[in-house]
Amino acid sequence: MTQKAVFAGSLDFIGLADIFQTLGSNNSTGRLKVTCPYASAPGVIYFENGNPVNATLGTVTGLDAVYALFGWEGGAFEFFEEKIRTERAIKNSRMQIVLDALRMLDDGLIQKVGPSSTAELPAAGPEPEGKSDAFPVIRGPAIDYLYVVNEDYFPDGQRIVREGGHGRWIWILLDGLVRVTRETAQGPVVVAKLGEGCFIGGVASLLRTTGVRSASVVAEGDVQLGVLDADALSHEYASLSREMRAVMLSLDTRLRRITDRAVDLILKKPADPGMAGYQKRIIKQGSDSEDLFAISEGTACVAAGGKKGAFPLLVLKKNDVFGSFPFVDTGHEPGFASVLGSDDLKVVKMDAEAVGREYEGICTTFKNLIQNLGSCIAATTGLVGHLRAQSASGPARR
Repeated sequence: MTQKAVFAGSLDFIGLADIFQTLGSNNSTGRLKVTCPYASAPGVIYFENGNPVNATLGTVTGLDAVYALFGWEGGAFEFFEEKIRTERAIKNSRMQIVLDALRMLDDGLIQKVGPSSTAELPAAGPEPEGKSDAFPVIRGPAIDYLYVVNEDYFPDGQRIVREGGHGRWIWILLDGLVRVTRETAQGPVVVAKLGEGCFIGGVASLLRTTGVRSASVVAEGDVQLGVLDADALSHEYASLSREMRAVMLSLDTRLRRITDRAVDLILKKPADPGMAGYQKRIIKQGSDSEDLFAISEGTACVAAGGKKGAFPLLVLKKNDVFGSFPFVDTGHEPGFASVLGSDDLKVVKMDAEAVGREYEGICTTFKNLIQNLGSCIAATTGLVGHLRAQSASGPARR
């Protein structure tokens, strides 16, 4: 019997970046087949738990094949949910791949294959310099309407949230795009663009305190938002275990801190947290560690390795959680970063399996919020890596 695709469509309707985010948000495992009438062979990308692990396009394999497929204009895709049997040739996180590919396209480093091109297979280009203002749109999982109690509409250019303002409410993007900005001495700096399924407002809004907004949000085009029932979500949050609440709050904090890092790099500020005081290697990048820890004393540095050596991403403090989160990919440790501890670091080992089981039983809105946090952390981390590489190699081409 012929296997049926569980997700299929036209590349004219949904682009490869959005397909990646959909598969990632659902932790999908299987095979994505991409065809184009202007290419001589189909492309195949293999996914495991929402992340690409290998790809083929003619004689091109791995990450080069994935980058090449981002140049296809038109065509179709089919995703087959199945166990995969291929070596892991791709180490980059999903959002890092999307960021790099879109910047490479913007810089002309990926050959476009479409009506005006030849039918030859495209070759992958070198690592891009890219542009600091090139942002892929982050999209969330399928929208859960259970806690949506009202809808708000914002016209193009209207500010939805003001950085430094107060408010407990949380929205979910039903339609349209928004840009997230941070205020600086040089004016507002764009740090992300969000699309359907993403949340405006974080876990801190559920703590029954008047939260201070950490960024501004502005509509790009007309935007439709769903207003979530903050009181009901706060009650649901309070019913979770202390460990699950700690995980969610720590992910929320981690997003703010990696965003701080990105803003410093955009402004070329010497605000490197440094690693000199962090000598204890708690988790090694690339390890298969499944441990999860909460910090009881001291601090820890999350550091990503690269061609030019390891560089710090952010510092974790008391009550922050780190390690192998059993249900979300942040693009950090253990796969894509190490964790180094201060001399006075003390941690409490958490029961990762119990946290994972609890996650399976929480409401869909909370699951979506956690997955969206992971996508935003990974995307901002990709931006940090790009900006660091850009500053090391000189100014980007314009």
